Amino acid sequence: MGLDRAASIEDLRCRARRRIPRFAFDLVDGGAESERNLRRNSEALEEVELIPRYMMDVSALDTRATLLGQTYDAPLGMAPIGMLNAFWPNADETLARLCKRHNLPYVASSAASTTLEALAEAADGNGWFQLYVSSDDDVTEGLIQRAEAAGYTTLIVTADVPAAGKRDRDIRNQLAVPFRITPAVIAGLLANPRWSLATLIHGKPNIANYAGLLRSATSYADVQKTLITPALTWEGLERLRGRWKGKLLVKGILHPDDARGCLAIGCDGIIVSNHGGRQVAFGPPTIEMLPAIAEAVGGRMAIIMDSGVRRGADMLRAKALGADFALAGRALAYGVGAGGAAGAERAFEILHLELIRALGQLGASSFESVGPSALRRGHSEAD
Repeated sequence: MGLDRAASIEDLRCRARRRIPRFAFDLVDGGAESERNLRRNSEALEEVELIPRYMMDVSALDTRATLLGQTYDAPLGMAPIGMLNAFWPNADETLARLCKRHNLPYVASSAASTTLEALAEAADGNGWFQLYVSSDDDVTEGLIQRAEAAGYTTLIVTADVPAAGKRDRDIRNQLAVPFRITPAVIAGLLANPRWSLATLIHGKPNIANYAGLLRSATSYADVQKTLITPALTWEGLERLRGRWKGKLLVKGILHPDDARGCLAIGCDGIIVSNHGGRQVAFGPPTIEMLPAIAEAVGGRMAIIMDSGVRRGADMLRAKALGADFALAGRALAYGVGAGGAAGAERAFEILHLELIRALGQLGASSFESVGPSALRRGHSEAD
């Protein structure tokens, strides 16, 4: 199936799966343990029903959204994904350029396969930097200094990683960083020559921002232990708020009290997220926690929703339930895996076209005009 015949993000996912070795595909596609949370993210979004309205003039539709003082061409940004160049070579920079081209925010992961400086250059003013707080204060400070020097003005602190997620697919695949050459890896390389050749050209993927610290790592779990502290507290977050002079958001918020805590210490916004179902399998879908969190902060800070976005209408579901914006990670990554830069473009095209058509069916002339009145009765509160 050619890219022009891909009608949905799921079509792109299927195409990507055929082109990428299993161990690399599972690194991005997989979730925690039974993957219940991963599945429920998308299922719960689909269960949020919006009411079509007609006899409205929707001949001119506006998908722009203003967030943190900047107006973007669509209410969608690229969520951070670590080691994404293992999924498809040069995926990091490909998606950063896509976001610049369409005026979307690009969130560079501190665990990216490309340096934060190179990603800032590719995003060219549209880059945000996502920080994993290390148990080594010097490592954290070094990343912050580099982010400042590279020109990032928005910092995202990821809070939902006090312990490494248990990802069963990675265990079965014996995933290691750097990759170990096993019979299964060799079989995957031979079965996917295009991926293998592109990886040979672009170089073996690693976690670029920590390259000097990870020489002794033998597994992805070891990598996570090196990157992330289990001791991030409100006091630590408050120190980061005082240290960073730009906009600061906290990612991984699922409880109204945690949202209030972020507001109290002066954070500019929160990202309501369960890490795409990659940290725990027993938690709630992100969209179900959004209404209570939106009520808790009462419009006093920006709210972004991620985890499970696969359709253009998902952005409207999030907006109707209290979010200002959405992030998608896998949805755009599947595009790159399906067809490189052209596939990334097709992924955005699908989501944007679905957003436009959903706005028209709702009788809403703009994304910003969508609110709780678009919801079917019974969906304005979390179940």
